[in-house]
Amino acid sequence: MSSQNRKKQISFNFKKDHDAIQVSNLEFSAEYYKHILGLKEIPNGGLPDHIRWFQLSDKTQLHVIESKDKIKNTKGVHMAINTNNLEAFMEHLKASDVHFENWPGEAGTTNSRPDGIKQIYFQDPDGYWIEVNDNSRE
Repeated sequence: MSSQNRKKQISFNFKKDHDAIQVSNLEFSAEYYKHILGLKEIPNGGLPDHIRWFQLSDKTQLHVIESKDKIKNTKGVHMAINTNNLEAFMEHLKASDVHFENWPGEAGTTNSRPDGIKQIYFQDPDGYWIEVNDNSRE
């Protein structure tokens, strides 16, 4: 970037709109996102039936798309969401028999990032990693 461009820095006020993921079984994944994360299903904007949309409480959307493509999933590539009640969410995962772990991979527990935020990780039915942390920003 040239020094002239740095002087004219423009703020675009970006906000997250949505994430899109590909899944092997749309019905199974849709039920998972509704019941494990409690996401609200919303109309998919008139798209074909192999695409379903869900919404988080901040209006950010998750677009779930059925596909035959194989995706390689690693923990370093993940969706991260936060809650003001991480302990209760961990209990919900345990009651739902959903394995979760901390960043190093220790089952059933959290770890704290260097900034003090506690976090856990788990995988959806297609192996996508999801981080839930207690950085509720309220």
